[in-house]
Amino acid sequence: MKIESVELIKARLPYAHFFETSFGRETERHFLLVVVRGGGLEGYGECVAERAPLYSPETADTAWHVLKDFFVPLLFREGADRPEDFALKAGRFRGNPMAKAGLELALWDLAAKKKGVPLKALYGGTQDEIAAGVSLGIEDTLDDLVKRVEGYVAEGYRRVKIKIKPGWDVEACAAVRRRFPDILLQVDANGAYTLRDAETLRKLDDFNLLLIEQPFPPYDLWDHSRLQPMLRTPLCLDESIISLDTARAALDMGACRIINIKVGRVGGAVEARKIHDLCRERDVPVWCGGMLESGIGRAHNLHLASLPGFSLPADLSASRRYYDRDLIDPEIELRPGGTIPVPPGPGIGVHPVEERIAAAALLREVLRP
Repeated sequence: MKIESVELIKARLPYAHFFETSFGRETERHFLLVVVRGGGLEGYGECVAERAPLYSPETADTAWHVLKDFFVPLLFREGADRPEDFALKAGRFRGNPMAKAGLELALWDLAAKKKGVPLKALYGGTQDEIAAGVSLGIEDTLDDLVKRVEGYVAEGYRRVKIKIKPGWDVEACAAVRRRFPDILLQVDANGAYTLRDAETLRKLDDFNLLLIEQPFPPYDLWDHSRLQPMLRTPLCLDESIISLDTARAALDMGACRIINIKVGRVGGAVEARKIHDLCRERDVPVWCGGMLESGIGRAHNLHLASLPGFSLPADLSASRRYYDRDLIDPEIELRPGGTIPVPPGPGIGVHPVEERIAAAALLREVLRP
């Protein structure tokens, strides 16, 4: 299919409730939408790079630059009959995985719509609904944390994740466990610790956690491999896993026992599926992480999480968990059993609402060959 245009949209959505991690507190999210048009169809992707280079070196502004000046011209110049073709060609450019993923995902949506099938059919997905977990940020008080956990458990989420940092870790876990001794509970440090904190991290073994996510900075596979034998709790890597090669290295080194797959972090669905396949071959559990996406990115994640190797609850909450009004219709909702269905329509299976996108847009530009 000939690509007629690509639209870049820089958008902002306020959070329904502030979200705080070891990086700091945020009250709104900045991100990019990528819309690829051709043959009377539109494919939507979401680039999850944020306003500041905290989770990743990329930002929404740097992603706009490389999309406009490199990746979109590459697509126009060389074409891409399949999303896999674009992923291969874009590989000549180093880094910028979130920008690459935003455009690749739009191409996947377009390809599935062209065939008239749900995106999961192109991925080889086998699951029709995804077990949903919820991620909670650092709150002002432990009481506030427990009350928010209570609310989400009442809604039916199958797993709770709480963010931790030095000084907000052992007591936070203890407070949640006192109230909920049996829920699936995991923690996420976003790289806030070092090996000098091993004794504190060992105390987390007392809380029967599903996993401890990314305790050390992304580049530190070696120290993760030293920490894992000290713990009963499995380590899970997130920011450290940026490609199939880093996933293989982490598993070979014993740096983790579980992997979080985020399509934006690894540069697109092509690379994400390679990591999924590696972990499945090695019987390593994987789960689909989230970046507080709008419903467009969340729908993409649901289709990815339908692959058979995704065996742990995903960070794929209902739209209203993060936003009072999402960009899609219908919005993503949690079923009473704690699952979210994979949208069954063509492509990502949800309808982006132009009026809502226009209200959220800070900058728009249509690029043509």
